[in-house]
Amino acid sequence: MSKLKGLIGHIWRPAILSGAGMIALAALVFVGLVDVAEPLTAQAIPAFQPAEGDRLAFDVASVKASPPDAPQESNFPLNAGAMYTPNGGRLYGINFPLITYIVFAYNLLGNQIQALVPQIPRWATTDGFDIEARVAGNPTKDQMRVMMRSLLADRFKFAIHTEAREVPVLAFTLAKPGKLGPQLRPHPAGAPSQDAPCQTDPSAANPVPDGFFEKVPGGFPAICNGILGVPPSAPGRSRLGGRNVTIAFMAGMFSQRVNAGRPMIDATGLTGTFDFLIEFVLDSQTSAVPPDANSPQPADGPSFGEALQDQLGLKIQSRKSEMQMIVVDHVERPSAN
Repeated sequence: MSKLKGLIGHIWRPAILSGAGMIALAALVFVGLVDVAEPLTAQAIPAFQPAEGDRLAFDVASVKASPPDAPQESNFPLNAGAMYTPNGGRLYGINFPLITYIVFAYNLLGNQIQALVPQIPRWATTDGFDIEARVAGNPTKDQMRVMMRSLLADRFKFAIHTEAREVPVLAFTLAKPGKLGPQLRPHPAGAPSQDAPCQTDPSAANPVPDGFFEKVPGGFPAICNGILGVPPSAPGRSRLGGRNVTIAFMAGMFSQRVNAGRPMIDATGLTGTFDFLIEFVLDSQTSAVPPDANSPQPADGPSFGEALQDQLGLKIQSRKSEMQMIVVDHVERPSAN
């Protein structure tokens, strides 16, 4: 089974800063498909349920603390996205913090992750755990999510509920009615002669630098249902590309990448999925990635807000919106295997 570690240099890995009272989340995070309709709310927990009301759980599972310097590995992306590597009923994650497994189990976006972090103990964002589990058959990714929820409840005594709250947000709207920016386009449907076929299994992607992008005209990634870090045009810039993603999911994940102090949501009214490329300068005030002392000074370039408008044709409006917020009721260190 392919191990997902060769992609780390190209995968967009949002982080939560310890220096700002938040903890770095070192995980493979892919962006998937989410639709958020009016009223504007955060992404709902998937409604998937096992047949006949049976509790869906792994047949066997092992949970143990990771060695401090163990590399992070998983046999498919432990994220909120649709990318999935067929696995024959096996799940393993090596040296991921509990929050990574929670994000996977509950299909959480950046907005929800930011609200979750202050509610859980520090060890849940810093201590690594190895989880290996098996179940008969070949479950889907959503089935794996439900089984992971059962595992978290059993081993970590993890329990949550949701509450509707009105909170200040930054809403994405169209800068000009009916007009998209030059680097935002509706995702082509069934047109392999005009666009590269979608890949949803990241282990099948070419890990050679730029291999994700060279197959699709305009530099869009070859992988669908996700956002990837694209090589920027100048040092100090951030450049991101995605295919077959909704505006709602883009907004949710930008909330994690760009620390603007409020959740970002979709208020464009646009339906369907899109391909996009955006490049901007992420300064120290808005970056959700800690600065590297050895990195070159940021290049001149557009701010996130400027790039959003000029490149994607979107702008940000401050408003209040009702969002379904996750509330953690209980969590504890895992029980012995």
